[in-house]
Amino acid sequence: MNMTTKERYTRLVEFFSATMPDAQTELNYDSPFHLLMAVMLSAQCTDKRVNLVTPQLFAAYPTPESLAAATEEEVLQHIHSVSYPNSKAQHLIGMARMLSSDYNSIVPDSREELMRLPGVGRKTANVVLSVYMGQSVMAVDTHVFRVSHRIGLVPASATTPLAVEQHLCRHLSEDVIPHAHHWLILHGRYVCRAVKPLCSECQLKDICKDFARRNA
Repeated sequence: MNMTTKERYTRLVEFFSATMPDAQTELNYDSPFHLLMAVMLSAQCTDKRVNLVTPQLFAAYPTPESLAAATEEEVLQHIHSVSYPNSKAQHLIGMARMLSSDYNSIVPDSREELMRLPGVGRKTANVVLSVYMGQSVMAVDTHVFRVSHRIGLVPASATTPLAVEQHLCRHLSEDVIPHAHHWLILHGRYVCRAVKPLCSECQLKDICKDFARRNA
């Protein structure tokens, strides 16, 4: 399979533009504050699980001020079923307190400011900027990392999420980047799964380096 990197990206964008033109996050939210909470909870946890706990959580804490006034024990009652609930409860409260004290309870619209908040790393910040604010940033989670390597969108030398992010942003146009984040996540979640990927059902196997290698 002799295909240039540019050709591979072109084929990928054409395919997903046709099949997933309106791809969006599967996390439920009703405000930038609640999106930030949901994304923080989703670290090493499924969106499905997060969506089970957030209705009551959002109802209990509609604003940063209400969450800032909560105790860890109170928050834990709502999120005990997610992964790492103790540290997440601590981070959620810390995030809400800083939003209240430093940002007038408004979720900031820059990566640097978001990453000042407790429990908010680069991936979480990028998700909020991309999903709610439509910025051309690429959040790299385990799905994006895996799919990008398998298909051959990034070289094997891209061994960190940041390296993958930089390669993807270098080859995708700014208007495509927010969509591509969801394309790669959903493809990884439902087709190019970590265990037992559904290669027989995948419509991108003609450009997939991993499939070509295994079927050479």
